[in-house]
Amino acid sequence: MVILPFVIIVVVGLALGGHAGDGQRLRLGLVVEGAGSGELVARFAEHPELTVVRVAGVAELRRQIGQGSLVAGLVLPEGVGDGAVRLPFYLVDGSGEAAVVRNNVHAVLGRYGALAGAERMAGRLGASPAQVDLVVARTDPIFSDVRVVPGAETLRLGFAYTAPANLVLFTFINSAAVAGALVETRRLGISRRSLAAPVRPWVLLAGEVLSRYVIALLQALLVVVVTALLFGVEWGPPAGVLLVVAAFCLVSTGVAMLVGGLAGTGMQAAALGPPIGIVLGMLGGCMWPLLIVPPLLRDAGHVFPHAWAMDALLALPQRGLDGAMTPVAVLLAMGVAVTAVSLHLFRRSVLRTR
Repeated sequence: MVILPFVIIVVVGLALGGHAGDGQRLRLGLVVEGAGSGELVARFAEHPELTVVRVAGVAELRRQIGQGSLVAGLVLPEGVGDGAVRLPFYLVDGSGEAAVVRNNVHAVLGRYGALAGAERMAGRLGASPAQVDLVVARTDPIFSDVRVVPGAETLRLGFAYTAPANLVLFTFINSAAVAGALVETRRLGISRRSLAAPVRPWVLLAGEVLSRYVIALLQALLVVVVTALLFGVEWGPPAGVLLVVAAFCLVSTGVAMLVGGLAGTGMQAAALGPPIGIVLGMLGGCMWPLLIVPPLLRDAGHVFPHAWAMDALLALPQRGLDGAMTPVAVLLAMGVAVTAVSLHLFRRSVLRTR
């Protein structure tokens, strides 16, 4: 319950790009249409905050930006090195990461255009290469022409993706797996002996729910704290993270109570939990980002709580709590509904044993 999530976070996080703060999210797509753009492409490739991806054409560039696999894109037409031109720059409106890429692109283009103009001016004046930098500030840089692309959120990779994915996956799986203890509570007569004392049924039910809810909440918060400290994962506003985690833990607890009320034996409950959790994790984006799956599968995933939890956790670092309010509301509704149903079923099963 404690160690395995971190093992998977480390292995898969490194495979998907490593540290959450290493700049791997700032993926810039380049469409190179001109033969004389090699030097400018090299300057983008050398930038410490950009990962350059060559794209075949503008249509493919817009598609990848829209689905989130690229943060932004730039087109380098013919004649880039001949003078000051306006280059089409594509981004999703409102994306904070795209704004950072845009600033970096402006800096690279400005420096490149200034140096190119300075070299031409120095060549006409017969200046030496050492004198080129003296006239850089007096020349006009190349500017980009910003064009908005409608699309989804930027794709997050590395630990920034695997940490929330495994939080959701293992919180649900472990909650469902320990539902076998609820069945054993009935089978061994523990609930019957408890109700023989001056204890009301709702007190017993509240204790069962609260104990499992606290375990799920502590495990989820442990993942948040450890990944933030060791891997530099940015989770977003603490209050927002706590709200999302609390809502999803309510769903997980309700499912655990539901399995515990329906399963006939403890082994049956323990065997059902992990497979169900893994399947829902696949559909909900815990195994791979939903941005890369077909729209039909993405819609199917949002029938279940995992997808809404992933949407909320991935939105918090970029847009804060405002961007996660809809998923949180859905999670709370799911949690309340499944917990109410599971408590009713579990209460009936407990009372039958009296």
